[in-house]
Amino acid sequence: MSFAKGRFRLFLLLFLIVQLLSVAVYAAECSKTKLCATGCCSSAGYCGTTTDHCGKGCQSTCEFKLECDKNNPCKGNACCSKHGHCGLGPDFCSKDNCVAGCEAKAECDPGGFGANFANRTKCPLNVCCSKHGYCGTTKEFCGKNTVNRPACSSKSSPMRRVVGYIEGWASTRPCDKFRPSDIPDGVYTHINFAFASIDPKTFQIVPASRNDPALYRELTLKKSIDPHLKVFITIGGWAFNDPGPTVTTFSDIARSEANQRTFIKSLISFMATYGFDGVDIDWEYPAANDREGREEDYDNLPKFLSNIKSALKQSGERNGLSIVIPASYWYLQHFDLAKISKYVDYFNFMTYDFHGFSYTPKPWLGNHLNSHTNLTEIKDAFDLLWRTKIDPDQVNMGLAFYARTFSVSNPSCMSPGCLFDAGGLAEPCTGAVGVMTNPEIMRKLGSKMVHGELDKTAAINILKFGRTWLTYDDVDTWKLKLDFARSQCLGGAMVWAISQDTPEGKFSKQLQLATGYKSRAVTTFNSSVSLGGGIFRETTDNETNGDVGNAQFQ
Repeated sequence: MSFAKGRFRLFLLLFLIVQLLSVAVYAAECSKTKLCATGCCSSAGYCGTTTDHCGKGCQSTCEFKLECDKNNPCKGNACCSKHGHCGLGPDFCSKDNCVAGCEAKAECDPGGFGANFANRTKCPLNVCCSKHGYCGTTKEFCGKNTVNRPACSSKSSPMRRVVGYIEGWASTRPCDKFRPSDIPDGVYTHINFAFASIDPKTFQIVPASRNDPALYRELTLKKSIDPHLKVFITIGGWAFNDPGPTVTTFSDIARSEANQRTFIKSLISFMATYGFDGVDIDWEYPAANDREGREEDYDNLPKFLSNIKSALKQSGERNGLSIVIPASYWYLQHFDLAKISKYVDYFNFMTYDFHGFSYTPKPWLGNHLNSHTNLTEIKDAFDLLWRTKIDPDQVNMGLAFYARTFSVSNPSCMSPGCLFDAGGLAEPCTGAVGVMTNPEIMRKLGSKMVHGELDKTAAINILKFGRTWLTYDDVDTWKLKLDFARSQCLGGAMVWAISQDTPEGKFSKQLQLATGYKSRAVTTFNSSVSLGGGIFRETTDNETNGDVGNAQFQ
């Protein structure tokens, strides 16, 4: 009997030893070979971020550093939690959890944040709010949510509206001069003269140059040839909105009823004096804090446009009103598109300048080659309008008569995605680094040293010579872009700028072949337009997507 008891006690002891060893093995979270996902592995085999874990006896990942602490706050707009992680919302920013940067708020509320931890309940332009409280349009933000896009036939029906801008200064260039009389007749439904200015003290409209009034008259005379043509004056422009004496002029007018009355009275007189049929407002950065915008601009702009439209209607038949809008979310978010659409005849959507050397370095862009008129990005830009349920018939797609040029880092890597160091060299006629107009491109095409490619997916032509890389558009790429415009039920197309054409209007005539519009009042038109020069081939899908083999990428 005692022997049996002895065997039982021995068995029980062995069982307890095995169980204790098992617990010890399974309790250890980490070891020298089993690494912690976050933190350091202590001598006892546990993961953590304290000195007990990362100090003496630490087994592995001992160099782990917290994202932040009370003495090292998070970079950017984020709170540092007591666990050393950066983020937004109550888990990071509440009094019980936050140790630094606790005033930070999320862009939007994904649900559960509340007004104390988010600036707004939803994102501007109805873009998606991620679970982390940031606004965006990609899958990381939207998940399975999709955009409800308009749908029409993409067959080549004529565009109902074709708007072209002419630069007043084009007539004073050292070469490739261009005047209103050089514009081919019957190509455009509307021509906008760019730009008129505003006196920042009196809020009266004034010509941008003393030479402009003569050009106004030359332009409005085009209506005697084409009675269907409408001529608008565009007020503002990028330089007008840049830092300087006029940077807040639009904002100063929009915030004051008295200033609006002064401006509108001046506008009606200006239009009557020079024979303009409408006005195009180019206020590019309302409410943008990085461009001296005021938060109140968001609400003031629709009211301003409402007052302009009402006054123009009362003044008679010269009552056209359009507005220029950017294609980037960063600046477009400051436009109340739904309200603005009630007062303007149409939007001129600047679907170009997505890329250029002057837009870098920026972490979300980088110095990578890409086209400033890439159709893929144009499609993404239009989704911003469809999210706000803008009537597509009220929108003109922006097209370009110029290229953004780049000087590549490595001449053996000249495809989308490769690196560039600077903008392309300035040409003698435009005199601007990183820009080349269509006449200047034509002269390059005449060189045997130029190599060209047609990229159907991006709807662009790519030119390469020396260390220079650029993309430009012609009848073939415009047809591809306008097929997309038709598929989205767009009401028209817009060109910047007619005055960047050849003197004989080669590209305006090519554009006409793509839009299909021809004024019934104009009977003479030579449709025999050739591009000339260059050797073209289609790119592969891999090249289109930026696959450049051993090319450098950041």
